[in-house]
Amino acid sequence: MTSTDRTSYNIADLSREFGVTPRTIRYYEDQGLLNPARVGGQRIYSKRDRTRLKLTLRGKRLGLSLAEIRELIDMYDTAPETSQLARLIEVLGRQRAKLKQQREDIEAVLGELDAFEAQCRALLEAGKARPESS
Repeated sequence: MTSTDRTSYNIADLSREFGVTPRTIRYYEDQGLLNPARVGGQRIYSKRDRTRLKLTLRGKRLGLSLAEIRELIDMYDTAPETSQLARLIEVLGRQRAKLKQQREDIEAVLGELDAFEAQCRALLEAGKARPESS
């Protein structure tokens, strides 16, 4: 039986499947992203929780905040699909712009590092050409 064929999962199952710690899963629960049932003291996660965890991890990889992820996932239950997709496009556009700006900033810093390194190398070479004083 594959993990998608099952109807319930414990925290170790999800932790193993998605490569995250149980602590991470509990944190997402605290943030309202997951809502497992309790049997005794054990958390029992549903297929819905598994899907929400998968979407949460995908959102994190894209650089979205947990608040944005929760809003988008929660819209699935309450808003028409077109509203959810429009909001997702908006959030992804903001994230894309942010990442492009970060890339530009990184390129600028790399350029400064290259120039500074070239200056240092030139000074080293100039020092080798000078006779040493005794």
